[in-house]
Amino acid sequence: MKASQFFVSTLKEAPADAEITSHKLMMRAGLIKRLGAGIYSYMPMGLRVIRKVEAVIREEMNRVGAVELLMPVVQPAELWQESGRFDKMGPELLRLKDRHERDYLLQPTSEEVITDIARQELRSYRQLPKNFYHIQTKFRDERRPRFGLMRAREFTMKDAYSFDRDAQAAARSYESMYAAYCSIFDRFGLTYRAVAADSGAIGGDRSHEFQVIADTGEDVIAYSPTSNYAANIELAECVPVLGARAAPTQSMAKIPTPGRATCEDVAALLGLPLAQTVKSLVLATDARSERGDIAGTKLWLLLLRGDHELNEVKVGKLPGFEAGFRFATVAEIESHFNCKPGYLGPVRPTRPMTVIAERTVVNLSDFVCGANDADFHCTGVNWGRDLPEPDLVADIRNAVAGDPSPDGHGVLAVQRGIEVGHVFFLGTKYSAAMNATYLDEKGKPQLMEMGCYGIGVTRILGAAIEQRHDMRGIVWPRAIAPFEVVICPIGLDRSPDVRAAAEALHDELQALGVDVILDDRGERPGAMFADWELIGIPLRVVVSERGLKDGRVELQGRQEVEPSRPALLDVAALVRARLQS
Repeated sequence: MKASQFFVSTLKEAPADAEITSHKLMMRAGLIKRLGAGIYSYMPMGLRVIRKVEAVIREEMNRVGAVELLMPVVQPAELWQESGRFDKMGPELLRLKDRHERDYLLQPTSEEVITDIARQELRSYRQLPKNFYHIQTKFRDERRPRFGLMRAREFTMKDAYSFDRDAQAAARSYESMYAAYCSIFDRFGLTYRAVAADSGAIGGDRSHEFQVIADTGEDVIAYSPTSNYAANIELAECVPVLGARAAPTQSMAKIPTPGRATCEDVAALLGLPLAQTVKSLVLATDARSERGDIAGTKLWLLLLRGDHELNEVKVGKLPGFEAGFRFATVAEIESHFNCKPGYLGPVRPTRPMTVIAERTVVNLSDFVCGANDADFHCTGVNWGRDLPEPDLVADIRNAVAGDPSPDGHGVLAVQRGIEVGHVFFLGTKYSAAMNATYLDEKGKPQLMEMGCYGIGVTRILGAAIEQRHDMRGIVWPRAIAPFEVVICPIGLDRSPDVRAAAEALHDELQALGVDVILDDRGERPGAMFADWELIGIPLRVVVSERGLKDGRVELQGRQEVEPSRPALLDVAALVRARLQS
């Protein structure tokens, strides 16, 4: 490829609406061009990266026996109504009507379509297991599209869907796809972690996210540096920080704390560590009538250590919270406790209520909590003596750095990541809703067990750049760089020798299977080098008259400080060796 025949378009400054590094660099390097909010054209340089990402995905998916097909972007609403998701999904699902007033949607995912295919085509146990995948355009009507391809409305994803006879076979399919994902991200050359995760709106009871590690990531990961344990912060188990409850050493006392409504303020007033305080959170669950009206409300008191934060995902899985919950209103709290928020506690509440204590809280002694009296707190509080044991002890908080690792190996570290892949074990969530069955050996219909597996193809570009960049621009891993090598001839338009040597080297590298581009635009060296450093090509070869006098060229990796000066006759073999290492 020659640059004059390709399309290279770079900017010195990023557009004003570009917020994070990847968005700025993709715009400056000419990878994408904004068409509308969250909608981008993939320019030739960016499309080359996308095609390389897709190629790796296809190779690894095919390797584990997945079969590629292609499902429509526009899908009829009937299938989504059949699964129940047409009404359950919010405004992120873009709904539309055709000229006959029939309902359609732009797909954000394809569980319904693939399940419909399976129930028509996979009729016998002999046809199972089967795994179908496609790489297709998706659309989610994000309320606040931002960060370029990181949170776009239109994007490209790889979706795969497995169909199995039973849960055991489905588990094997899940493990196979998990391993394939590890191979895919290993080949991309990115630092990532596979973390246990919540299944969210997709459903299912087993789930792992593949997170590219980056400081700008929206997700938070808890992991053990000394083991393989890793989980999304929403799911990371929190074991008790305190091994056992110590014996009381203080008497309970009610003390004035005027205007001190937070644990931080109370701890500062009393000169105590924040970890000695207990915060009280009041949640509400509403019982509803058949018509959907609120028929009754129950309040719950949740207790956490003052330096810990509530994990709402974990709370939603507790008995009594399955149908949803909310934070109690100020009016509900004042009516129930006869006290304003900020001074609530589990000691002698004015009305009985269910108390749920976090695992560490139940092991605290001599702790501080609200006194259920405005401007007062209790100190020296102890379980059993000053208040009854909690009704339930549960893991209801977010993990923090330094917590014991749940697998018993070391302590947890916490870092940010960007989700680029997700694998789910769906079970029969969709097959039951859509009656997707097969006939077993006895001729009896059985529901198919399903899994679904997604990779954000275009999102990987942003994630890779967030992880790999420097002051000069993008630093692509070789496997997904738009080109592996750029040849930069100095004085191409003035020196026949430089032109001949550069073109001969280009042809030689191309014949060796190297993805190479020759910059024959006639740019000045400074501008030429800056362009390719911004774009992020892994290797650069500089051909100049001065070097050719000695029969040498300059070879420099994207992050190398100084170039090497190999012989012109050896450089092609050297380049190929470096790319394969």
